[in-house]
Amino acid sequence: MSYVVGPTDRVDTGMSGGDMAKPLLGHQNTEGDPGARPAAGRTIGVLGSGDFARSLAIRLVCSGFKVVVGSRNPKRKAGLFPSAAEVTFQAEAVKKTDVIFVAVFREHYSTLCDLADALAGKILVDVSNNTEINHHKESNAEYLASLFPACTVVKGFNVVSAWTLQSGARDGNKQVLICSNNQEAKRIVAEIAQVMGFTPVDMGCMSSACEIENIPLRLLPAWKIPIFLALGLFLCFFTYNLIRQVIHPYIREQKNKLYKIPIEVVNTTLPCVSYVMLSLVYLPGVLAACSQLYYGTKYRRFPDWLDQWLQHRKQIGLLSFFCAALHAVYSLCLPMRRSHRYQLIEMAAKQSTLGFIALVISTLHTLTYGWSRAFDENQYKFYLPPTYTLTLLVPCTVILAKVIFSFPCIQQRLLRIRRGWEKGRYVKFVLPSATGEYSSGETSSNV
Repeated sequence: MSYVVGPTDRVDTGMSGGDMAKPLLGHQNTEGDPGARPAAGRTIGVLGSGDFARSLAIRLVCSGFKVVVGSRNPKRKAGLFPSAAEVTFQAEAVKKTDVIFVAVFREHYSTLCDLADALAGKILVDVSNNTEINHHKESNAEYLASLFPACTVVKGFNVVSAWTLQSGARDGNKQVLICSNNQEAKRIVAEIAQVMGFTPVDMGCMSSACEIENIPLRLLPAWKIPIFLALGLFLCFFTYNLIRQVIHPYIREQKNKLYKIPIEVVNTTLPCVSYVMLSLVYLPGVLAACSQLYYGTKYRRFPDWLDQWLQHRKQIGLLSFFCAALHAVYSLCLPMRRSHRYQLIEMAAKQSTLGFIALVISTLHTLTYGWSRAFDENQYKFYLPPTYTLTLLVPCTVILAKVIFSFPCIQQRLLRIRRGWEKGRYVKFVLPSATGEYSSGETSSNV
């Protein structure tokens, strides 16, 4: 391929250097290579005239590229694109560049088959997405490659929205996921992405295209497990409180207290969910520390369930704060004479220390609030203990473990493990002898 973006070229993208993350793909030095051509002033093709194609053309022009747009109706579509971009027929557009962004839907790929001879030997960048996860047996990029075997297909830019392309990388996701079976083609597209102000991420060969195309279809993928966890806890505590506060009085005393459901039952449930989820932020760290102490190394991989738990701690903490905020709002809805019973203790915590302090304060508040009720037999409705006693189990376990880990003998051992020390590993040492000479030996790192 004759098109290469120079790694040393500077193009005004409307952003300062500090706004651009360092790309994950390296660049090859093109000095002394007569076939290497700089980014500024070179031509890139775009097939398609939709919203994404228009946004892509705008971003390319702003990044210093010459853009030629191929459309089936160039006269009608020309006014939608920047004046610096050339809008012409598709057959004419593909002749003027070696790198072409295919911004058309999968079902329209076949309309490009008449251009197969003109596209031979060129790089096609597939930016399409599916309407459903795993809707087809093969990815759109693989399908495009099967239609044009003489071309090199690169999957990329599908996780970038049209809005991000127009407004710049600082207003959206900076990452551009790229995959292809051709390393040189990936490098060229990655360098184009970098000049445009994005961070290219090499996702490997074309088999990764299906995974990349599914990413935009997953709604908040990192939040799925925490949200289901929060909903599950809410349902459990809501049912528990409903039995104690509404069903029990109705059966035993024939009192109708359904009016409590929308405010009081919900308001009793929210702090329980917030309190337990806050403790669940720190529980995986305790389990990880126990694992490291047991195996005596930090290099042993955690089980998948624990690894996933550790990765979702941020989302769990934010949902904990969200439930606490709702608890505050619901408390304001109660009469003033009773609102003091629903104090908001769970605090927003951006740092681990503040979050743990919030957990300790919440535990002290719960113990203070319910200590006298713990020994009142009237509080055990249907022999069910008060709700707060259930919420104390996980937080107290976490706090107790944290206290144990703070003991110097355990804290020092855990610190050594996290710095690379391993149980059972032999290390060499050198000691001075009585004559002043040095002698070597080895000992177990257990000593």
